[in-house]
Amino acid sequence: MPILTPYLEFRGLSMELIGLVLGSYGFTQILVRLPLGIWSDRLRRRKPFIMLGMLTGAASCFLFTIPGSAVWPLAGRVMAGICASTWVAFTVLYAGYFRSQDATKAMGTISFMTVSGQLAGMAVSGFLAEHYGWEAPFAAGIGIGLAGLAAAFAIKEPKDGLSGRQPISLQEMRGVVREGILLRISILSILAHCVLFITMFGFTPLKATADLGADKVDLTLIVAAFMIPHAFTSLVSTKWFAPRCGPWNILMAGFLLSGLFTAAVVWSPSLPVLMATQAFNGFAQGLSLPILLGMAIQDVSQSKRATAMGFYQAMYAAGMFAGPFLAGWLNGLAGIDSGFYFGAAAAAAGALLAWFWRTAPGRP
Repeated sequence: MPILTPYLEFRGLSMELIGLVLGSYGFTQILVRLPLGIWSDRLRRRKPFIMLGMLTGAASCFLFTIPGSAVWPLAGRVMAGICASTWVAFTVLYAGYFRSQDATKAMGTISFMTVSGQLAGMAVSGFLAEHYGWEAPFAAGIGIGLAGLAAAFAIKEPKDGLSGRQPISLQEMRGVVREGILLRISILSILAHCVLFITMFGFTPLKATADLGADKVDLTLIVAAFMIPHAFTSLVSTKWFAPRCGPWNILMAGFLLSGLFTAAVVWSPSLPVLMATQAFNGFAQGLSLPILLGMAIQDVSQSKRATAMGFYQAMYAAGMFAGPFLAGWLNGLAGIDSGFYFGAAAAAAGALLAWFWRTAPGRP
């Protein structure tokens, strides 16, 4: 990101195929995230899965560099989905270094770290592609993935994290999955990730290049416009906004604003206006995502958190799949703007559900 969709267009893929490649990332995670969480809980280990994530991340970048058929970028994006599925282990291990009541704040911090890494990688990718060719960002990704694999060897898991605890049973897993708040948060996260993977992680870069004449360096500026506010709100959303205004109110605000500025992409007549929409959209999406991540596990015991997080992340992966896949199909039928209207509608649905569930008892 953000060169992926322009790169796929450069390789000759249609809008429908681009949507399929983008959506395969989420579809893979639907299948893989929950089993990885259960496996991690049974092994009582997180570190091996983090190492797997770094290795598959490097492999994904390698597959994108293979010329020829559209099979290779599709395979690369599937491998990236496996890599992202190990995020279960990252989040649960990180939360394990904190007290249970601080889980939401911990998720805000790790979300900030993640967004900072995304900002750095996405900012550099446009520069590399402009000066060294389309394959240069993927070559850099291979090196960074292998460096991360080497660094992962130094991880030390908390001694008291899972010591002496029994792995989760099938009956307990059903109890975790049927938890009302977890289901609500998962559904909201599906909609939030649907919007994210239609916009900056999907078709916004293609809108910039195809309709507004952006070059690869311009894509870097668009990324910065989105990711800097996104990083800021990821850090302060759980630590400042949520305690003062209430998490459900912040979720409603985040969805409403992201819907408005997703629709505003369609109305952008120039690159500066598009960058402004991305700045506000990055701020809005940064409000809700860390809160959702923290609320998913804050009431779950340490020994069952990987399963709960695996379920939560497998659920929101449906948004990663459905959002770009359906937007790509709509774009092929009615033009690229239709996908952004679809994303705005998903955000509006999220705001309505957050408003309804903020006081509703029981399960959704």
